[in-house]
Amino acid sequence: MLIESLPAFFAASVLLGLSPGPDNLFVMMQSAMHGRGAGLRVVLGLCTGLLVHTAAVAAGLAALFAASELAFRLLKAAGAFYLLWLAWQAIRAPVDEVPGAEAPALGGWALYRRGVVMNLTNPKVSIFFLAFLPQFADPGRGSVALQIVVLGVVFIVATLIVFGAIAWFAGLLGALLRRSRATRRALNLGAAAVFIALAARLALAER
Repeated sequence: MLIESLPAFFAASVLLGLSPGPDNLFVMMQSAMHGRGAGLRVVLGLCTGLLVHTAAVAAGLAALFAASELAFRLLKAAGAFYLLWLAWQAIRAPVDEVPGAEAPALGGWALYRRGVVMNLTNPKVSIFFLAFLPQFADPGRGSVALQIVVLGVVFIVATLIVFGAIAWFAGLLGALLRRSRATRRALNLGAAAVFIALAARLALAER
């Protein structure tokens, strides 16, 4: 892998992070509903999931997973049900908290776990990493597995920057929206709609 290719890979990773997708929409809604701190914890969870996907690609496990239709369908079903559960939680979320409150109702570890589960139950991430990372590896320059790990770390750094910015700004906007009971209710219903749409998209996804 040429060191000179890392800036181009980082730029591509930033653009991918900015493009609308399940993970950045998930971060945006969690930040808007629960505050910037909640969104940043979710981002850390998502990036932990990316570490697992990177390790799977480096070890060759993702290729085996991509070849298994049953594993793909089981994992995407689990992810879709999890998103539907989050939608139900959003619908049932209370709207009578103190206006302007920043502290999330969920604990930090619960939010972190949401990010991890959201990422790991999306089989499209494994397949994307399997298709994307090896394009920037060069077998003639040493261990491909090590190069994959380096690329995965660079991708995660880009994701932290982009998703962290999304969490920050969505948290600011959410703090304004949460000032009235009506807007808090609308925000909860909007989040539920996003989660349902993401669940449907994942359930209909094909390899």
